[in-house]
Amino acid sequence: MAQVDHTDHTDHTDHTDLTLEHRDYSRPRSVGDYLRLLGTGFAMGSADIVPGVSGGTMAFILGIYETLINAIKSFNLDAIRLAIGLKFRALFDHIPFTFLIALGVGLLTAIFALSNVLGAALEDPAASPLVFAFFGGLILASILAIGTKISWRPNTLVALIAGGVFAFLLVGLNPLQDADHSPPILFISGMIAITAMILPGISGSFMLLILGQYAFVLGAVRSFDVVSLATVALGAAVGIVIFSRVLSFLLRRYYAVTVAVLVGFMIGSLRKIWEGDPLADPPIVGANAIPGFEPERIALGLALALVGFLLVSFLDHLQSGDNPVFVLFWRPRRAETAGA
Repeated sequence: MAQVDHTDHTDHTDHTDLTLEHRDYSRPRSVGDYLRLLGTGFAMGSADIVPGVSGGTMAFILGIYETLINAIKSFNLDAIRLAIGLKFRALFDHIPFTFLIALGVGLLTAIFALSNVLGAALEDPAASPLVFAFFGGLILASILAIGTKISWRPNTLVALIAGGVFAFLLVGLNPLQDADHSPPILFISGMIAITAMILPGISGSFMLLILGQYAFVLGAVRSFDVVSLATVALGAAVGIVIFSRVLSFLLRRYYAVTVAVLVGFMIGSLRKIWEGDPLADPPIVGANAIPGFEPERIALGLALALVGFLLVSFLDHLQSGDNPVFVLFWRPRRAETAGA
């Protein structure tokens, strides 16, 4: 009997070493729930605009990552049967549409509202390092907040290092030259890009750059090349359906190790934050976290990084009550009550 209890405790510990969220937002009920999802979607959309920063990172930081993966996974054969059978009430119960719509509205709002502003800032050699500095602060805070909640053992340490090395090497790759744009290649590119997009620390648009498809897909959008866009979209749909199930399985069975790998991805992706976007015109390269060498530029870059760092730390403390920075001088009432 003791052996059985020990086994169960091991599995349970692997899943609860890290609690990314304290509430299930898959069925938002209050105005506050909807505002939180809108804000999370807005953060995801903002991140997707910046080269090398993934919307998945923001979902991970803000505590809805596993809910998002499970929501995507709900688009399955059961959902198709319910739709064909016109059982819309059951379909609505099966798929968390309110969660996805609120998140999607926030994401699209950010893309339409900020794409011109952030795009112009990223094209400005003076402003772009400051954008990277801010997002660097966000990622550093998330690494600290989530990393301190993992029970570090040999297996999670190995997973962290493996994820970090993989992401570090990945973001340093050069784009393919003279890439093929045939339908099979576009389909596979769509699968890879969407998989990267939902992984923290890896940008889907950056993967299209690496595969030599970014300029072609962007041109297809501008020229309304429906066939090419549909091929990429189909690949993305197939990729997200398959990979969401793989990721959900890993989170369910090997939670701590999987999260350690994802934290490693974020650590490795800091290379992109530091180096900037060498493919931009003009290239954004150099020590972007501390832009330039003038004292006022260094101070401004550090200030923006600090703002990003404190913002994420504050949001993490609101939902967990044990952020390693804010817990030093403030414990939310909820955390105090739970600890009593």
